Amino acid sequence: MHITLHKATEADAELIHEYQIAAFQPLLDKYQDMDSNPANEPLSRTIDRINKTDGGYYRILTEGQFAGAICLFSKEPDVYWISPIFIHPAHQGKGIAQQVLKLAENMFSEARIWRLATLREEKGNCHLYKKNRIPIDWQGTDVE
Repeated sequence: MHITLHKATEADAELIHEYQIAAFQPLLDKYQDMDSNPANEPLSRTIDRINKTDGGYYRILTEGQFAGAICLFSKEPDVYWISPIFIHPAHQGKGIAQQVLKLAENMFSEARIWRLATLREEKGNCHLYKKNRIPIDWQGTDVE
């Protein structure tokens, strides 16, 4: 499967937001984490991430079709954050996220440390991040 990352623009905001909601809605339903779940974020938050000066959203394309997005940014030299990454449910379970993490590492080769926040209870997500040697912020704090 051919996967590419392309820098998102404001023209991509509505589709990214729609896919973000689809990807995170099951977790919102399960945990009712209204204040921190990306499925409950307004479109303006997506636009803010797209326009980040220290990073931004990248569209994830599989065989040229939009499958999800990843927001990458640096808060300090050599340290990059992933917040959030998501794959639309129709594309999940195909190894896309693992390949996206490798692409991100290659794009930002200056990064020495990668971090993200996730729910400890979501074992599949935690396994993916640990397999890719990404430290996890178990607090789930807002990293932006």
